[in-house]
Amino acid sequence: MRFTKMHGLGNDYVYVNCFKEEIENPAQLARIVSDRHHGIGADGLILIGPSQTADVRMRIFNADGSEAEMCGNGIRCVAKYAYEHKLAAAGEAFSVPGQQSFAASLNIETGNGVLTVGLEIDDSDKVRTVCVNMGQPILAPKDIPVNIDGEKIMEYPIEILGEDLLMTCVSMGNPHAIFFHDDLQAVELVKLGPAIENHKLFPKRINVHFVQIDGPTEFTMRTWERGSGITMACGTGACACCVAGVLTGKQERVCTGHLPGGDLGLNWRPEDNCVYMTGPAVEVFEGTWPE
Repeated sequence: MRFTKMHGLGNDYVYVNCFKEEIENPAQLARIVSDRHHGIGADGLILIGPSQTADVRMRIFNADGSEAEMCGNGIRCVAKYAYEHKLAAAGEAFSVPGQQSFAASLNIETGNGVLTVGLEIDDSDKVRTVCVNMGQPILAPKDIPVNIDGEKIMEYPIEILGEDLLMTCVSMGNPHAIFFHDDLQAVELVKLGPAIENHKLFPKRINVHFVQIDGPTEFTMRTWERGSGITMACGTGACACCVAGVLTGKQERVCTGHLPGGDLGLNWRPEDNCVYMTGPAVEVFEGTWPE
């Protein structure tokens, strides 16, 4: 099986071109190849295949083999791969008012519907930066899903391992719990992360983010990803943190998220209620995985 290792801000996945490869058990394969000691090493597996509704389709499997609905860093790498490997013809230019314009675009089918991405292409015809229309945030608890009544979950008090926390929940096609904190280094993420991820409030588990507000237009975050653990970056999570910051009055709609692996540009536009995320996509190496 041919594969490509790629990452967005250090959030790394093994990518397989399913236009050419046939994968019978992707959940099992994800667990094997993600192992950082006995496998390729990754946060998970992403399959790129044909779509009846878009240019290409992506499927995401976490390191534990569970399938995720969406991956913000992953979709940027899928866009880069699809363009550079000519899996689809690029569409017209893509622009967001107040931001840069992108020379070309692609439509990608995900577990959160078809999303449009803009491509910044350099002189060697390589994709360096991708802007993704991540769609509208979902705030209703039943749709995130979270077992809490009400219209929104904003700074909801919850006790985890003896700590009193305030939780805001947002779905960007996948579920996120956000906790604002004054000192991220003091957060015992390796303990709190799995305890929150697997809490009975979350029927489909949840991604966990601790966020420190650095100013009205920037924040720093640390992430425990559902099914993968601590990761260098989470694109959907950064979008959810942007939304949570705006909802709680801590953040402006256009901001920069500082993640352990680097920065993401974020813009929650009131005009269409969609969150736009801009960041890099990097190919690391290609290889062959034995049968």
